[in-house]
Amino acid sequence: MRIVIAGGHGQIALRLERLLSAAGHEVAGIVRNPEQDSDLRAAGAEPVLLDLESASVEQVAAVLQGADAAVFAAGAGPGSGAARKDTVDRGAAVLFADAAERTGTRRYIVISSMGADPDHKGDDVFDVYLRAKGAADAYVRTKSGLDWTILRPGMLTNDAGTGLVRLEARTGRGPVPRDDVAAVVAELIETPATAGLTLELISGSVPVAVAVKAIAGN
Repeated sequence: MRIVIAGGHGQIALRLERLLSAAGHEVAGIVRNPEQDSDLRAAGAEPVLLDLESASVEQVAAVLQGADAAVFAAGAGPGSGAARKDTVDRGAAVLFADAAERTGTRRYIVISSMGADPDHKGDDVFDVYLRAKGAADAYVRTKSGLDWTILRPGMLTNDAGTGLVRLEARTGRGPVPRDDVAAVVAELIETPATAGLTLELISGSVPVAVAVKAIAGN
C-alpha cells in the first residue's frame, strides 16, 4: 500500500513510518521543514515538502494521488498559541480530508485526542486545542467519501511500548506510550471494518492486533 502521513515528523508519525516501511508499505510523510527530510528517510519514508497551513487543496491532492490510505498526524505542537491550534489542528485537518476525498483515498485515519469536543468549555490554549480537534473530527465524520476511523489516545508517554492496549468507544482516561499508538494506527489502516468508528486508546491488557480485530467485529 502507498500511505501518506500528514505531520510526518511528529513523534507518533516517525514511529508509524518505521512500522509501515518495515511491513513493506510505501510511505510518504508531509513536512514543512526540509531539515527534517533525513529523519523521515531514516524511518523509511519519502519526505514531501508542503506547508499544510498555506497549501491549496489541489497541492495536497497531488501528494495523495495514488495513495491507498491517509493518516492525519499533524499538530501545532506544544508551545504553539491558540491561532495555530485553529490553523493546524482544525484547518489542516479539514484540508487533508478534502484532498483525500477529492483523490478517492478512502481509508483515512485521524490521530485525535481524548476529550476532543467542538463544544469544549474553557479559555486556556489546551481548551482551544480540544475544540479545534473536536471540530476537525466532526468535519471528517461528514465525509461520505472517506472510510474514516478517528483514534483518540489518552495521555501520551515516551515509555517503551508494551503492545498491550485498551481500545474501545470509551475507555476512560489513562496513559499510553506513543509506540503503542503507532502500532494501533498501523493495524487500523489494514482493518477497514473499523471505518466509521471513533475510538479511545489507553494502555491495557489486550494485544494490539486482538484489540483492533475485536473492535472491528463489534
